[in-house]
Amino acid sequence: MLKQSFPPIIPSQPRILILGSLPGDLSIANDQYYAHPQNRFWKVLFALFEQEFTTNYSAKIALLQQQQIALWDVCASAIRPGSMDTAITEVIPNTIPQLLKEHPSITTVIFNGQKAQKLFDKYFKRQENIQYITLPSTSPANAQFKLERLQLEWKF
Repeated sequence: MLKQSFPPIIPSQPRILILGSLPGDLSIANDQYYAHPQNRFWKVLFALFEQEFTTNYSAKIALLQQQQIALWDVCASAIRPGSMDTAITEVIPNTIPQLLKEHPSITTVIFNGQKAQKLFDKYFKRQENIQYITLPSTSPANAQFKLERLQLEWKF
């Protein structure tokens, strides 16, 4: 039930940091961010940047690199049975302030869902020089947001 996040994906000059909460079980099993086939994260990003969607993980990471988007999770580790964010307890947060200090080119932090934002605000103080945006979760658990609506909401 102890889950751990992945290392951050950081392009050379990141301008945006997208934060999730903690990888789900399928992501952990596949050692890939947002590996659950019903999670819409990658489909949303590919549509946002008008790229043809692919399931190739290297191509997904390349898209982040091309768009100067860093990707990480708020939780370094936590107890969570299953993959539901509502079950997250005993959080040890990632060192996000250190990442932001090491990469001053990041001017925007985007939270993939309210849980990521709430966890961030619980453990960290927002910096005045950074814009923070909370967007609807791309998780399949967020069934009220269909793919088309997520794509509209995620225009940043």
